[in-house]
Amino acid sequence: MIDAYEDPGTPDRRGGWAYLAWLVRCQPWRALAGAVLASVWMVLMAVAPYLLSKAVDDGLEPGDTAALAGWTAALFAVGAFNAWVSIMRHRTMTRVRMDAYLRTTKVVVAHTVRLGAALPRQVRAGEVVTIGVSDVHTIAGSLTVVGPGIGSLVVYVFVAGLLLSVSPLLAMVVLLGMPVVAVLVGPLMKRLQGTETEYRERQGVLTARIGDLAGGLRVLNGLGGKELFADSFGRDSQRLRAQGYRVGAVTSWMQALGVGLPTLFLAVVTWLTARLAAQGDLTVGELVSVYGYVAVLIGPVAFLVEMGYQLSRGVVAARRVVGLLRLEPAPDTATSVGAADAPVEPSVLHDPVSGVRVAPGRLTALVGARHAEMTAVVDRLGRYGPTDATWGGVRLDAVPPAQVRDRILVADDEADLFAGSLREVVGGRRAPSPADVERAVWAAAADDIVRGLPEGLESPVTAQGRSLSGGQRQRVRLVRALLADPEVLLAVEPTSALDAHTEAAVARRLRAARTGRTTVVTTTSPLLLAQADTVHYLVDGKAAATGHHRDLLEREPGYRALVARDTEDPADDLDALDDLDPTPGTGADPDTDTGTGTGTGADAGAGAGEVAR
Repeated sequence: MIDAYEDPGTPDRRGGWAYLAWLVRCQPWRALAGAVLASVWMVLMAVAPYLLSKAVDDGLEPGDTAALAGWTAALFAVGAFNAWVSIMRHRTMTRVRMDAYLRTTKVVVAHTVRLGAALPRQVRAGEVVTIGVSDVHTIAGSLTVVGPGIGSLVVYVFVAGLLLSVSPLLAMVVLLGMPVVAVLVGPLMKRLQGTETEYRERQGVLTARIGDLAGGLRVLNGLGGKELFADSFGRDSQRLRAQGYRVGAVTSWMQALGVGLPTLFLAVVTWLTARLAAQGDLTVGELVSVYGYVAVLIGPVAFLVEMGYQLSRGVVAARRVVGLLRLEPAPDTATSVGAADAPVEPSVLHDPVSGVRVAPGRLTALVGARHAEMTAVVDRLGRYGPTDATWGGVRLDAVPPAQVRDRILVADDEADLFAGSLREVVGGRRAPSPADVERAVWAAAADDIVRGLPEGLESPVTAQGRSLSGGQRQRVRLVRALLADPEVLLAVEPTSALDAHTEAAVARRLRAARTGRTTVVTTTSPLLLAQADTVHYLVDGKAAATGHHRDLLEREPGYRALVARDTEDPADDLDALDDLDPTPGTGADPDTDTGTGTGTGADAGAGAGEVAR
């Protein structure tokens, strides 16, 4: 089987059947061994009735004890050997299944990593989850029926040949049985693919809804929208259930035919055999052997029906995997507009679409009524998607992505947090020094998080920071961004989930920590805006006004209404909070939210801040 370090190869993305064939080609000898072992296993099962008929005709009927003992020993030896063959067949097909499972998993994971930031823009999260949880298993399971399916065809022809020596009529009936099965089951297989495809699509949508519900439960509660979302989820669940019933109806017919057709087949052949024996055309031993042959054929015919069912489901799952593999990351536009190097020194970032200009070495804030408009500007300045932005006069999309990522960092407010110790979570790929970690923790006002955890920075943090409160997760993300120390930091809503005291501390410390570095924040917080050197007020995605926070409060009514919250002059409130920020290293810090680091404490900012968003 493929191991954790082996290259999974280049998958065939032409379609579902092509992908399944590629999985077989990746392990040809194992797949061939499975088919051979399955064929031998089923042929030896058909040999048993032949040996039994010889024991009856040559030993039991004439009373020849030696012949009876010889054929009985042969029957026992064949049975014992076939038991070993069955074990080896099962082991081989298990390896085939596991190789297909692990290979598909590696291919999907590698491709999702390659897509990077383009993944959520092209496919729903529920689709990826469904592929990883369900479709990978379905694909792997469909390959396990190939070996027995080939063996079923081999034994079918083998038994027909044995029956031909007994009775041409019986051989003809057996040979005609398979086309009848194909005619009856074929249309059901096609219908199953259609219903299964629709079911998988609905399942992916519902899985995405579950993720949205789990991630935004606090916000939904605060807005009073939980019941509305729950009703919508309930309706989608009912539609998925109805579609599941349709899939189950087709599946039940296929399974019924898989059991019923072989039984009917057995009844027809048994009736013909009994008539031939009654007419004296068959011996007693031949009568016994024919019964045995037909009984053996029940398994292969059922296997063939099962193979059609599993392959139909496998093709549907493979098409979904291929659909994901066909997605491509955003093209490197540097090749189309002409490659250029990034400016050597810190330079102005300019977004002509919005009119936003970001001066180097300064703290710039973007303010707007719509969160999407501000993040769109950040995406263009960070080169996440099509952009006409320039950096020091050079088109940003002409600069190689590696140079952009090395110097410009977009700190998303929903960026993933991976499981590990808190030190590993904030350090990322780097190994920052303890002094750097301490400074970043202080700048993000995350001192209380470290103190509240049992083992401080070595305390484990669960995936996505679920063991932390909303405000704590936000500050952990900010610590990670500050430790990266990029030349340009584009922070999306870095304080939206914090209470006023903590927000004031973060605003003041962020400015100090980023002195001389270019920083852009999207926010409507007057506490953070008061620290900005330049504020761009966006209306319909355009910079309607630019200036200092206090100036905009005085001359822009729309800006004042957006950021003033409950006060006449938020700048006066900022002055009142000036004395709340302690100096580094003084111990207790009153400017913190009330989370305790366990995820169970109250988080005033998380409740109010997240609802406000």
